[in-house]
Amino acid sequence: MQLIKQVKYLVKKELVLEWRSKYALNGVLLYVVSTIFVCFLSFVGLSHPVTWNALFWIIMLFASLNAVAKSFLQESRGRQIYIYTIASPLALIISKTLYNILLMEVLTLIALFFYIVVFDYVPQDLGLYIVATILGSLSFSTIFTMISAIASKAGNGGMLMAILSFPVIIPVLIVLIKLTKNAIDGLDRSVSLDEIGLLLVINVLVGAVSLLLFPYLWRD
Repeated sequence: MQLIKQVKYLVKKELVLEWRSKYALNGVLLYVVSTIFVCFLSFVGLSHPVTWNALFWIIMLFASLNAVAKSFLQESRGRQIYIYTIASPLALIISKTLYNILLMEVLTLIALFFYIVVFDYVPQDLGLYIVATILGSLSFSTIFTMISAIASKAGNGGMLMAILSFPVIIPVLIVLIKLTKNAIDGLDRSVSLDEIGLLLVINVLVGAVSLLLFPYLWRD
């Protein structure tokens, strides 16, 4: 019960800070909208579904990295000490992950809507594509949140986060591209059950590792 109260308090704190500054939301929205528009100008008449799909995931990969990286990297030393005195490490990592998931789900759905409108292309199975983007943003949030926590303990956190993220996120991207390709081709949804299950397993494993390792990481 105490853990739930701490998580609620910390999530509320993140939402209040975001509402005051709107740094992540406005910054990443500007990045996504401007990148999609530049891609539209560069690839006028883009109609190949594979290229359309690849561009979308490239945009969302860097958007999620920019949005989630600030989770721990931009926390001041004083604020970290204050949080350390009022909440447990588990409450902190859970609240950060939940907030980043909420942020990325909103950004991803907005980006997908704008992307479809700008390029005037709709996947044959739009429902499955939306499910894939939701699972993808969930994976990006959980992975980048934990890596941000690890990188924040190093001197050059931004570079370390990029290095640590690459080998972890590539397998997720491969699965996501395959899943969304199935949605674009309009294949039977039963064909995509393995990819959906694999993404869910990855999210559960990353979440479990975060809960196990973060308390030891936070003590340092």
